[in-house]
Amino acid sequence: MTPPSPTPWQAVDSGPCDYAFNMALDEALLEAAADAASPVLRFYAWTQPAASFGYFQKIADLESITLLRPLVRRTTGGGLVPHDRDWTYSIIIPPGHDWYELRAPESYECAHRWIQSAFALLGVVTELAPCCRKEMPGQCFVGYEKSDVLWSGRKIAGAAQRRTRSGLLIQGSVQPPPPGVSRAAWQEAMLRTGPTGEPLNIKLQQVPALVAERAAVLAAERYSQDTHNRRR
Repeated sequence: MTPPSPTPWQAVDSGPCDYAFNMALDEALLEAAADAASPVLRFYAWTQPAASFGYFQKIADLESITLLRPLVRRTTGGGLVPHDRDWTYSIIIPPGHDWYELRAPESYECAHRWIQSAFALLGVVTELAPCCRKEMPGQCFVGYEKSDVLWSGRKIAGAAQRRTRSGLLIQGSVQPPPPGVSRAAWQEAMLRTGPTGEPLNIKLQQVPALVAERAAVLAAERYSQDTHNRRR
């Protein structure tokens, strides 16, 4: 697989946010991707334990699987992901970028090779899963998918994707983080490696005001609403 060609990136660290705003901000960044032109790497955390689940899943099937609340429906696919002490990130790619043109399996692998390279920089040896191992249906971190990041044979990084005319959104989680590695060190390593192995050479920026305002609307009107989270 040929990695995406170098291009200017933006990076934001939105810090700890509540469950609804976290999902809303990713959607707002996706909506703005085509006009923004530059791909975006976002780091974020959670103000409270929660669990997100894939857009096509039924919440009734998941409520007995986890005690974490609230449950929030993602705009991407995939399975149930607990958010307690994990490190979460998203990648937003505009149309026309090389990465946007990749097929879904190649895009998934590209994201996880980036994660793998960052851990390698920190002295943590990982591998990408060569195939699937299913143990429990509907749960992202029980078993693993092809190209998930494995550490000592256990999945520590997975992701989900959504492609629209506005762009490509990848939502990912690292859990549990390898012992002895801090979140700050991992984020710095992500910026230093970049998706092609070349440093992004950018500093973390603030979320654009208009995007944050749009996210606040989406959080209030969609992701915090029971009608959205129970729509299936």
